[in-house]
This record gives sequence, structure tokens and C-alpha cells, in this order.
Amino acid sequence: MRAVTYPAYSTDLSTLRVEELPQPKLAPSAVLIEVRAASVNPVDWKVMTGGLDGLLDAVFPVIPGWDVAGVVVGLGPDTPEFAVGDEVIAYARKDTVGAGTFAELVAVPAVSVARKPTSLSFEQAAGLPLAGGTALRTLDALDVSAGDTVLIHAAAGGVGAFAVQIAVARGARVIGTASESNHAFLRELGAEPVAYGDGVVDRVRGLAPDGVDAVADFVGGQLETSRAVLADGGRLASVADPGVIEHRGRWIWVRPDGAESARLAALADEGALTVEVAQTFSLDQVAEAFAESQTGHVRGKLIIVP
Repeated sequence: MRAVTYPAYSTDLSTLRVEELPQPKLAPSAVLIEVRAASVNPVDWKVMTGGLDGLLDAVFPVIPGWDVAGVVVGLGPDTPEFAVGDEVIAYARKDTVGAGTFAELVAVPAVSVARKPTSLSFEQAAGLPLAGGTALRTLDALDVSAGDTVLIHAAAGGVGAFAVQIAVARGARVIGTASESNHAFLRELGAEPVAYGDGVVDRVRGLAPDGVDAVADFVGGQLETSRAVLADGGRLASVADPGVIEHRGRWIWVRPDGAESARLAALADEGALTVEVAQTFSLDQVAEAFAESQTGHVRGKLIIVP
């Protein structure tokens, strides 16, 4: 099969190459997925630089990629919940870095796999599991529900846009920070946008004079701002700043979980959640996709189509 690989940790995107590799081995509790689309997440190029080496061992050459949408083409003997031909999605992170999703085929533990939402294309569905799962876990940790006022930092980003949609679907009022060029986009999703930067506390307080019930930080470096706009007893969570723990907040990681991905798929099929695809790339263009992701200015998802 064709797959993108890198031979060692590096910041040099030119070390990415497309190779012919053997078909993945299929463990008893795994399914073999023909990759129709895979999503780029910032963690992919951060892992490539060795940024998670303290947490995860790498087996080189590494195939990057943790998100996938595709079709089941093979089954381990302990996977009764799936059949060949099923259209599926998965957050396919494993306990070691190596056999990722930027390939023609990937083997994924069945517990990480969910059926693809019928309302989304493969390209859209590939962008859902990791970023959508992060948003879902964050809002669950914050116990966001109808009547809450929620501030979402980086609301137009890959995770933030999902969080806006999920919070709106729960009946919450959403205030979102974003550059002014993304304010119309946030209004379309149901949020009240505010510009980030100097004066953001005053702008948020202007919309919520008594403070907000919860803050979801998807960018980092927002602890002082978040604390300044929280109402008494307000809840705080961040995916980027473990310092929130010292202020009774939650530091969020998301693990592969097919049941959680199925919740996202259900929201999509109910019309409450959609995925904006910013750009698609071939396997030969993964370096370009990583470079685009590194700009930090992408709205929507960057998708690899093998």
C-alpha cells in the first residue's frame, strides 16, 4: 500500500515521503479500513517534531495521521459489531506512534470505530473524530447545558467550531473569540463573536455583565482572561493550558472512543453538526498540508485523500 512516512523526528517537512509498505497486520479485535479521507490536526506535525515523545514511543518509519473515514475491508475474528463494506470513522490514535492514517489502509481497534454519519461526505466525516471529540469531552467536563452562557476561545478553529455547534445544540448561549474575518462564520454557527486581543475582557463583559458560566479554552494563554470573565462558581477547561488545574479547572485530553464518535455522528445526522472542509490534499501533498496547518490561520479542516 502507499503511505506517507517520516524516518525520524524532524521539523523538516521535506523528510515526509510516500512509500510502498506492506498491508497492516490485523489484530483479532481490529478492523482494516480502506482510507477514503484522513484529517490533518496540529498534533500530527507536533508529533513529527518529537513533541509527544515523553508520552508515546515511536516506531519508525512513522505513518502520521490520527483521523480517518473509510470503508471496512477486513475484520479480525473478534469484531462482531462490524461487517465488510461498512462506512466508518475513527479517532485512530494508538499507544505507540507509527501506523497512522495517511495511507491507503489502516488497522484500527474496533472499540475506536463508529459508523460514518450518512449526512457527511467522507472528507467531512474524516474531520470529525479528534477535533469533534475534543470539543465534546470539553463541554461534557464543563457540564454545559441549556441556559448556560459559554465563552469559547478560538471559536472559529478546528475544535472551537465544533464546540460552538454542540453548545448551541444543547441550548447554551455562546460567545466566541475570533479574528474579525471569522465573525460572520461564527454568527452562522449561532455564536456571538468578539475580537480577541487587548480589551477582550471588556468586550465579553459587555455581552455578559454578570460573567459567563463556563469557559472553554482551545488555544492556550487565556487563563487570566478566562478567570476575569467567569461568574462566581463558573467552570473552566482548557486543552492547551494545564495551569487551569491550579484554579479548579479541567485540563482536557481526548482518547479514542467509538461510542463518543458515534455521539458526534448522531449530532451530524440530526443536523446539529457539520464540518467545513478548508482544503484537500493528496498523499504527495502532506508536507503542504502540514505547512498550511502550521500557519495557525486555517478555518475548517485540512483533509488528505489518498
